Amino acid sequence: MFDEITPRFKPILIGLFVASAAFLAGWFLGGQTITYPTEPPVALSGATEGQPEQVDFSIFWQTWAVIDDKFVNGTSTDALTQEDLQNRVYGAAAGLVDSLGDPYTVFLPPADNEAFAEDIRGDFGGVGMELGARDGQLKVITTLPDTPAERAGVRAGDAITQIDGKPVGKMTVDEAVKLIRGEIGTIVTLTINRSGEGAKDFAITRGRIQVPTMETELLPSGVFVLKLYSFNALSPQLFKQGLRQFIEAKTDKLIIDLRGNPGGYLEASVDVASWFLPEGKVVVKERRVAGEADKLYRSRGYNVFNDKLKLVILIDGGSASASEIVAGALSEHGRAVLIGEETFGKGSVQELVPLPDGSAVKITIAKWLTPEDHSISENGLKPAVEVKMTAEDREAERDPQLAAAVDYLLKQK
Repeated sequence: MFDEITPRFKPILIGLFVASAAFLAGWFLGGQTITYPTEPPVALSGATEGQPEQVDFSIFWQTWAVIDDKFVNGTSTDALTQEDLQNRVYGAAAGLVDSLGDPYTVFLPPADNEAFAEDIRGDFGGVGMELGARDGQLKVITTLPDTPAERAGVRAGDAITQIDGKPVGKMTVDEAVKLIRGEIGTIVTLTINRSGEGAKDFAITRGRIQVPTMETELLPSGVFVLKLYSFNALSPQLFKQGLRQFIEAKTDKLIIDLRGNPGGYLEASVDVASWFLPEGKVVVKERRVAGEADKLYRSRGYNVFNDKLKLVILIDGGSASASEIVAGALSEHGRAVLIGEETFGKGSVQELVPLPDGSAVKITIAKWLTPEDHSISENGLKPAVEVKMTAEDREAERDPQLAAAVDYLLKQK
């Protein structure tokens, strides 16, 4: 075959073959078996503390030694600092947690742990949206009212594919949040893939975010609407105040609007459900390891409303976690009718475990199930009356879901 090639091409082919041979020779030379130590370096403190006896850690320390022996940093030739070594440990811890394959279980180095604490306090810089992992994508659960994200046109259900040009890929929710946050007044560009519309860039100016909790309104029709934005530490007391306003309105028609409510504290959801259920009724089941009995969270029995109460709960794809607990409990006990769209399906329990150096592990410890054993994580909740909210509805500032809820209640006797 080579004889048919014109002479001027032969040197090129020969050169390619020589280069390939040299590359392979270099690889084989680099691939010689070298014995590396199977114990941690002497300079590392606490390296074997808490090490499980049945696990062979020699591969980990051999990998560490290979890095020490071989790795060349393309940007610096400086000697490794203590911070560099500690970052290796943090990276290994993150990889260990990532091996579980759970997007809600993450290792948080000290700086990330502090950012998470700011989130819990409810006053932070960002764009004002709640994120979640769904079907291998980073999805917007909801946008908070009057925030940069809402004003930019970001919607619940949007899939974020890039943050400032960086592909999301297998990024965890916490890693994405860290990139989206930044100094107030600066811009973050999100590439969003919206169903039916394709990809689009949203340039959003970061601002200070304060999470709202509740709004109430008595409609001209005589229907009282209680909009709950989150289940934070203030929710139980504010919800109680909202119910007092409902009673003073002298109507028997109530809408609890949980659309776009990403959840929050479990205890807050149990407290809210307790206003409508007799004492002892199951609000939610917490299931841990197989074979272990479920932990049941029961109504505290405030139950101030009789059977004459006509109650609708509005839900959508932004209703998650504690919202799904309340909606599931009240619908399955026959106290409320669900109207809207299928919920997000975030039914797992995370515990934040602090570590001595300021880092932490946020780890899934259980799954939530409704009183009738419905897995919230696997399926979400489906409304009894499905009503879609379209892009045209949003553009025209129409709310067909609220209208359907009002219509349903007015027809009840």
